[in-house]
Amino acid sequence: MIVLASLLAGLVFGLGLIVSGMANPAKVLGFLDVTGHWDPSLAFVMGGAIAVGVVAFAIAGRRTISLLGAEMRLPTARHIDRRLIAGSLLFGIGWGIAGFCPGPGLVSLGMGEIKAVVFVAAMLVGIGVFEFLERRKHVPMPRAG
Repeated sequence: MIVLASLLAGLVFGLGLIVSGMANPAKVLGFLDVTGHWDPSLAFVMGGAIAVGVVAFAIAGRRTISLLGAEMRLPTARHIDRRLIAGSLLFGIGWGIAGFCPGPGLVSLGMGEIKAVVFVAAMLVGIGVFEFLERRKHVPMPRAG
């Protein structure tokens, strides 16, 4: 049942991205172009998403088990550090260059957009590099001798 609910949620999310224009890099770049022909419509999409998220997290925060019986595992980190700021900057730069973020990039890939192939490939390489560096950081160095 959890897999079916996940599939349904993903389909609704993907359709929402398509209907709202978030899967269209030109619309996203128009939103980010605040000094040119700015398109504010995505601000309303994001505002609506934030409102839904705030309500959903408030409800989820009071529960220990989901509606489908799975354990609730909400984020616990509450501090802002250099890694969060650097990651946010990289995300924003990538969003501004490509006009995609991960969800819309995957939706556009499913729609057959060539730009999305390049974006998703670069995203996967970035994830791989991050994982590689994280694992190297936690592996003890062999001692000489």
